[in-house]
Amino acid sequence: MKISTKLLLLLILIVLSENRAVAQSWGYNNNRVAVSFDGNSAPDNQYKWPTGDPDDWGALVASCAIMAKLDLQEKLVHCSYNNFIDAPTGPDNENQLKISADGAIVRWGFNKDNFFDVTKQLQDSKLHLAKEIGKSTASDPLYFMHAGLSEFLYQVVEEVIKQGNIEALNHVYLLSHSEFNENETRRDYHRTWEDVQKLCGHRMKYKKIKDQNDKDNPNNLWHSKKDFSVWYWMRDHKDPNIRWMYTRVQAHSGGDADISDCGLFYYLLVGDDNGSPSKFRDFIGDGIE
Repeated sequence: MKISTKLLLLLILIVLSENRAVAQSWGYNNNRVAVSFDGNSAPDNQYKWPTGDPDDWGALVASCAIMAKLDLQEKLVHCSYNNFIDAPTGPDNENQLKISADGAIVRWGFNKDNFFDVTKQLQDSKLHLAKEIGKSTASDPLYFMHAGLSEFLYQVVEEVIKQGNIEALNHVYLLSHSEFNENETRRDYHRTWEDVQKLCGHRMKYKKIKDQNDKDNPNNLWHSKKDFSVWYWMRDHKDPNIRWMYTRVQAHSGGDADISDCGLFYYLLVGDDNGSPSKFRDFIGDGIE
């Protein structure tokens, strides 16, 4: 009886492992992951678009959901948000990215000490990411999801170099999909991704997948404009945390269903740079334990 019980448990574990097995991309093998999202929690009236990018309000949650579904919470070693340098701070109850981050932490078991609001924790967030970059080696690389503007990363790389860890940048893999994130500047003195590359002597590995927006085709990729119907599976899901994720997609101040930056995570961890609402639905399945 004991033997058959052990065999049954073994079979269950094998099935669960097979169900969780996914193709991964760009040499990723359950390595450390870091991400920095843009946005700001209060209007930045010195910039042409005062409000932050509301797509990240839902994208941060969807990105965390992808990691949590694969039991990779402990691999998310840094998540900063509101990384528009020099943007003002706002009250927490109106800070949409903080609401998203705090909710993902509580619901899916992420380490709260790895999450930073850049508008309020600029120095702490820079030092934290610089530390993660600084310990990168060939056997322990860091994959960085470039989901925000480049000035924050530039300042982090400056800190890495200041600490004498420039060679660690050889083992940092930066994944991007957005010309805007790479090249937009909020102030005249802000730097771009090209400036970051020059600063580090092109040490960081770089890959750019296709833009994860296909606004005119709601059934493809991660931005369906005003058409929320392709995401109703979240709204109607039996898992309350998936239903909560839908409310974060809904929160977009422009009324768009846009979580495009999570396509970076779907590509790296699932191996597909052509995600969609239906693929995401099938990936989430019965929910996230």
